[in-house]
Amino acid sequence: MFSRIILGTLLMHQALCIPAAHAKPIRYVAIGDSYTVATGIEEKNSWPSQLTQKLAASGLEIDLVETLGQRGGTSQQTIDGKLPLLKDFKPDFVTLLIGVNDWIREGVSNRLFTLRIKNLIDGIQKVLPKSDRLLIVAIPDFSCSPQKREWGYGKSAVNGISRLNKILKAEADFRGLLLVDIYPLSQKLCSQVGMFSGDGVHPSALQYSKWVDLIFPYSLDILKSKSTGLKK
Repeated sequence: MFSRIILGTLLMHQALCIPAAHAKPIRYVAIGDSYTVATGIEEKNSWPSQLTQKLAASGLEIDLVETLGQRGGTSQQTIDGKLPLLKDFKPDFVTLLIGVNDWIREGVSNRLFTLRIKNLIDGIQKVLPKSDRLLIVAIPDFSCSPQKREWGYGKSAVNGISRLNKILKAEADFRGLLLVDIYPLSQKLCSQVGMFSGDGVHPSALQYSKWVDLIFPYSLDILKSKSTGLKK
């Protein structure tokens, strides 16, 4: 009897010591334009890279497997050139920050931008295993950046970007997706020292870190959600 108890205890101890199956890291893909590809700074300091580091520090296993971004890219160029590549990276989580070049380069209409965003989000959600693992980030304000005059072309950036952000918010709300509104934060940071890279228009690593402080809890909420992830 005593030997059976000892054997049972040993077997239980061994069972408890067997490590659990190693979970696969969350595959994160960031989609966007020059804000996403770290124009003006080192890639390791981009906001998607900093977000990945912060999420990993919180205990999540996550890898930034690809940044599908294009400097100067519009939402339509993203649909045409980047979206077809998304499936190759098998993402579990995607962030989307797009639209500033639609306004700067094209002065895009509300109707056309709405159509583009619908098509872009549709394409992303078809690839994601859980359709709610898409986080949309609002367009920041660059109108108070040191080189604003070279990019505004005499138009009101505040009015133009606010108009497109309303469309992004409406589309996110319609689909039950989270949107992080970094626009007010970017305006607040504009007047602070060290917030822009050497080109005078794109954010510095420091400004991106402030963005990440805001984006992080939304990302964590999505990734720790117990949602079934059924396609909507």
